[in-house]
Amino acid sequence: MSTTKPFRFAVQSYRVEKPSEWRERARRIEELGYSTLHVADHYIGPGPMLEATSHRAQTVAAVPALAVAAEATTTLRIGSRMFCIGYHQPVVLAKEAASLDFFSEGRLELGLGAGWLENEFIAMGIPFPSAGERITALRETVDLLNQSFGDGLVDVAGTHVRAHGFEALPKTPQRPRPPLMIGGGAPRILRMAGELADIVSVNYNNRSGKLGADSVATSGTDETAKKVGWVREGAGSRWDDIELETAAYFVSVTGRSEVGAEDVAAKAGLTVEELRTFPHGLAGTVDEISDELERRREVYGFSYITVGDTHMDAFAPVVERLAGR
Repeated sequence: MSTTKPFRFAVQSYRVEKPSEWRERARRIEELGYSTLHVADHYIGPGPMLEATSHRAQTVAAVPALAVAAEATTTLRIGSRMFCIGYHQPVVLAKEAASLDFFSEGRLELGLGAGWLENEFIAMGIPFPSAGERITALRETVDLLNQSFGDGLVDVAGTHVRAHGFEALPKTPQRPRPPLMIGGGAPRILRMAGELADIVSVNYNNRSGKLGADSVATSGTDETAKKVGWVREGAGSRWDDIELETAAYFVSVTGRSEVGAEDVAAKAGLTVEELRTFPHGLAGTVDEISDELERRREVYGFSYITVGDTHMDAFAPVVERLAGR
């Protein structure tokens, strides 16, 4: 990127066993210097429908979890990575998002995705449209959200989203809107993200509808460069204003992680050397990982990095070294 963005780091969390644990986790994430706590947006629990996808179960729903996390902290930003627009009536989602920004006093990052986990749609009894229809619905949802966060009456008459004749409340403390993150791994969604979003999350191409070897195969160095190129195409003159985010799903910090690089690499289906440069993996010493993140920022533009909550303590020295630089 022609303009280097400072590093930010986030933690994504799926499981929590008791309320006090969740509040303590949010405070710990804040204390460690992470910018943001992300919660995913999944609803079904263990069973054959989820097991077929190789996806983990999410314990609590995103909106109340984010509200509790905001109440337990003072500076930590909150957001869903990502709200699946197929699971939410758009006007309700707009009000819930505005309310989260209101109660957190301007700490919401609003992440949106078109949805990809087909088995979850089926299990919940929700239609699973074509990718093109889902992306069109996402664009119309962004239009509805922008109008809701602004002034005046809402008037959206799309193919999938329709609302009119009212002014949306509450008004968000962040103006003109909370930062909008859109994520994905395919050309159309990433071009649209470049066009519309403040933060673009470059992720797996989950075309198979489940996590596995295809997820990794569509996310190597060459594929990731293509994905960033699609974002740039969509962004046009907005390119320098966009923050690029990505997640490290496979992490091993030498001397700090419970699982060594060899085991993590085997889980990803990669060699240790391949894992070190795999765009969704990080392995090595604190120095080596820090150097690799600086290289990826130079090559791809990634300055916003998300890790899972199981890695937040092991990864903390990297955050301490790079955050804000």
